[in-house]
Amino acid sequence: MPDTTERRPYHHGNLRTDLLDAAERRLRVHGVEQLSLRDLARDVGVSHAAPRRHFADRRALLDALAESGFMRLGAKLRAAVNGIDDKDDLPARLQAFAWAYVQFATENAELTGLMNSRKHRPGATAVAEAAAAAFGQISDLIEEGQERGELEGDDPEGIGLILYATVLGITSMLNSGMIEPARLEGLVGTAVTQFLRGARPTQPR
Repeated sequence: MPDTTERRPYHHGNLRTDLLDAAERRLRVHGVEQLSLRDLARDVGVSHAAPRRHFADRRALLDALAESGFMRLGAKLRAAVNGIDDKDDLPARLQAFAWAYVQFATENAELTGLMNSRKHRPGATAVAEAAAAAFGQISDLIEEGQERGELEGDDPEGIGLILYATVLGITSMLNSGMIEPARLEGLVGTAVTQFLRGARPTQPR
């Protein structure tokens, strides 16, 4: 049967969103190597040329998918932190942040891998900015704790990076099968508790 894809009408409306949704579904099932504009056009039901109205090439598609992922992650982290009623409860807010990240990263393992690989790609400015906006929230939390005297140091970004590296390691171990899902919540709680213990100011004797 001849391929009639090229004769399909241009899909108006939310084509860019539809393509990103289709890309994420394909990423989840087949991995990043199986992502192509041609396959996405077929999935969405548009001509092979239509996706190039939004993505110049495959690299642009991957960058856009990573940027979208960071925007979603940022929104999830913000909602988790803002969900803590006591805005002065730093431990609870850090726990909420860490748990929200771990949930996202384990539920979207392939997407998270793509996000982390694209944010350092030369020229991926929008991806880097979206990543900075998402993770900048932890620096804000650390800075608030420092201003109240709950945490020591004067480098909130660097201190926050320590906690991020810890939860990133936990999720990587889970996604690779090194630890069981049942241990996840306990490990995240311990990570935040140990982080706070090490970051608190030394009490005078």
